[in-house]
Amino acid sequence: MKKENIMLWGLVLLFAVMMSIPFLIPHTGLLALFGLVPLLCMERIATMLEKKRIWIYHYTAFVLWNTFTTFWVCNATIGGGIFAILANSLQMSLVFGLFRISKRKFKGQLPYIFLMVAWIAWERFYFDAEISWPWLVLGNSFARTTWAIQWYEFTGSLGGSLWIWACNLSIFGILVSISDGRVSGWNIKAKAASVTGMILLFAAPLISSGIIEAGYQDAMEAEDKLDVLIIQPNIDPYNKFQAMTQAQQNGILLSQAEKALQYRKGDSTAAPLLVLAPETFTNDITCGDYQRSRTWRGFTSFLKDYPGVNLLFGASSYEYIQAQEAPSYTARSIGDGMWYEAHNSALITDGTERTEIFHKSKLVVGVEHTPYPRFFGPIDNMLGGVMGRCVGQDEVSLLTVRNDGISIPVGCAVCYESVYGEYYTDYVRKGAKAMTIITNDAWWGNTPGYRQHLSYASLRAIETRRSIARCANTGISAVISPSGKILQPTPWWEQAVIESSIPLRDDITFYVSHGDITGRVSTFMFMLLLFALAVRFITGRES
Repeated sequence: MKKENIMLWGLVLLFAVMMSIPFLIPHTGLLALFGLVPLLCMERIATMLEKKRIWIYHYTAFVLWNTFTTFWVCNATIGGGIFAILANSLQMSLVFGLFRISKRKFKGQLPYIFLMVAWIAWERFYFDAEISWPWLVLGNSFARTTWAIQWYEFTGSLGGSLWIWACNLSIFGILVSISDGRVSGWNIKAKAASVTGMILLFAAPLISSGIIEAGYQDAMEAEDKLDVLIIQPNIDPYNKFQAMTQAQQNGILLSQAEKALQYRKGDSTAAPLLVLAPETFTNDITCGDYQRSRTWRGFTSFLKDYPGVNLLFGASSYEYIQAQEAPSYTARSIGDGMWYEAHNSALITDGTERTEIFHKSKLVVGVEHTPYPRFFGPIDNMLGGVMGRCVGQDEVSLLTVRNDGISIPVGCAVCYESVYGEYYTDYVRKGAKAMTIITNDAWWGNTPGYRQHLSYASLRAIETRRSIARCANTGISAVISPSGKILQPTPWWEQAVIESSIPLRDDITFYVSHGDITGRVSTFMFMLLLFALAVRFITGRES
């Protein structure tokens, strides 16, 4: 292998390693501020060497990055995991390929500006796409370095993506100037301005973050609080119904609750308390007819002894429909003109048998949701229905913790929904004073997956400034402060109970109020530059 090829592949590997570390190792998020530089250098060198099929280099770079950080998806589904890695890498590579095309018609710095806004526009589009897997949004690099990004309450995670691109492009620009010998020709003022600009670019967000965070040091000490009890039952989802019945699983959960709630038994004067159980804890809920569920009857009966205690739990729930033909593409037949539609739901109930329900809206592609049903639906039917067809709500709704005239609105993000920043703000816009997350991360085993998922909740806490009570079936359950600090984390794969009080807040952050401005502006700029690029190709002009 030629030395040039070794160098190019070395840069590819260096990029993949540097961009993976922030997602794998705590407190290393700042590495992302120059982690893209090797990729940019690889592209420039390969272009100068007039290498053919440069796409092989950058596609491989993205495949390695995706593999290093999200290999754990294969633990749940090998085929789905490989598809997710290759498809996500392909989309990244297409964005990078579009940047290379822009270099044919744009000169100077414009192609790199095009790359930055195109990438952020793609990330924003990916949040709402039919096939969506925004796990490696660049701004997520700081999920375990939250002290540096308290300003996400203004920008959301795409503000972090912008910062990463700005820093990497600035460093790359300086390296190119040094390589081309232009720096030696700069006067003292130009050099001072360059150094000052770089320092401000790196330091200003960090300083502002420190100032903002200082204002939230006592955020957990608010006067208005909600008592929470988070139960981690630690049930292996792969043997959930082979190893034990639903009644036995219910017994485990209620036994944990009973031990923790002894002090409240029969106390009608106690403040409201929210008990959390994990995602898809039970599968016997019939929507609109909860009495049919043995689990629901057991829970409500248990709660009659504990006034003011509200139980929020996850369930696979079903609606049954009688029709001669399929009422929708999501409906599945159970024979004799009966069909059912499935939901991944969160329910809240209490000793009064009052029950509210919310259906997960952001569904996992393939596992819970069949994308582009007109195309993939018939294929799935031929394969015997291997893809999920859960039905979600069109928009979020809140659940209510109640006791003796007190009513506290809370939001409940179900698992994957906590990855979507702007979507998550809808709960707060609708009035949520605190947030909950219920999840089951055990499908991935003891891999970085569940730790990454936990860390993304810190981003949501900062963006909305709402505390979070997070319940995971096998871990990690935790309380997350409005500044994104993870408090009282439970061990992985152990039964555990967390008792805590979380603050109730009414304030609205800039990000909640105005949404993803960074993404919208980037998308607008990308469309303008794309139009200009198309015009130059049609007319044959160059800048």
